[in-house]
Amino acid sequence: MADIPNSIASYRALALQVTCHTVNQASDRHTVQEIIHHTINRLAQQIAASIAFIGFDCRLIVLPEYFLTGFPMGEPLAVWGEKACIEMHGAEYEALGKIAQKHQIFLAGNAYELDPNFPGLYFQTCFVIDPAGAIVLRYRRLNSLFAPTPHDVWDKYLDCYGLEGVFPVAKTAIGNLAAVASEEILYPEVARCLAMRGAEIFLHSTSEVYSKNLTPKDAAKISRAVENMAYVVSANTAGLANSPIPIASVDGGSKIVDYRGIVLAETGAGESMAAFAEIDLTALRRDRHRPGLNNLLSRQRFELYAQSYSQAQFYPANTMLNQEVERQHFIQTQQQTIERLSQLGVI
Repeated sequence: MADIPNSIASYRALALQVTCHTVNQASDRHTVQEIIHHTINRLAQQIAASIAFIGFDCRLIVLPEYFLTGFPMGEPLAVWGEKACIEMHGAEYEALGKIAQKHQIFLAGNAYELDPNFPGLYFQTCFVIDPAGAIVLRYRRLNSLFAPTPHDVWDKYLDCYGLEGVFPVAKTAIGNLAAVASEEILYPEVARCLAMRGAEIFLHSTSEVYSKNLTPKDAAKISRAVENMAYVVSANTAGLANSPIPIASVDGGSKIVDYRGIVLAETGAGESMAAFAEIDLTALRRDRHRPGLNNLLSRQRFELYAQSYSQAQFYPANTMLNQEVERQHFIQTQQQTIERLSQLGVI
């Protein structure tokens, strides 16, 4: 890999576990903006205090899924888009960029975002802001049961952003960063396509059930790390406030997993900065260059699988292209897919 100027071979990363203050019960956009403003102000204080505790070699902080707003709970697409989604170059990113600039960190998170290329829709977007305050990575979640994705407008999305915009990897001074959104940790193809493009650190913003038992998502975090020889920095919420859902349903277990599948740090429930650990890029890159049984990346034979993938048709593309849809569209499309696959004898 080509050297990047001012690259940092070793530093600390933090999966910052904070409470998500939802906006579902807010009556208008102005109230939502007040909630978001309060959230960002709280984050500024928490980030400053966390860095002071961890040390100033903390260069990467990952925030949980939809930390600014929570998720839509039955709101029509147009209502959620107007009330709770942020602009691609909006004030929210500017405010978060100032935090990144002040502390000279890479700040990653996840939000619902509008895109002028796709009026009437929104995307769940993972972002990375660099120490200059600029957005250096924007990844839109590709697998979602109840929200629009690039795959739902696939042809136009490729025209707008190309395949590299679907699977972006930011080559930065702290390594090659890529984002995996929420339950997409369960989809190995997403992480694999990012690893094919050089990803070294998966930034996983999530909001999930935490358990002392091994959950499918926790097992997947270790699997994605091992099979791609990459770090996983996974930040969970510390509960959902102002929501009908019991607040602690999605609370705890933020963690950092190294490229060998070893959990370096993990936190329990509640708001916490305990999930921090060293990212050792020198060691990771040394392992990726070492021949042998454990170098799984170099042993991949993708040609074996390409034809099977190209011939398979499961969940259809372009189902939201050039048409207005209601929220029931998502479950109806899934039901139709299940019926079709059943008739084919696949499931």
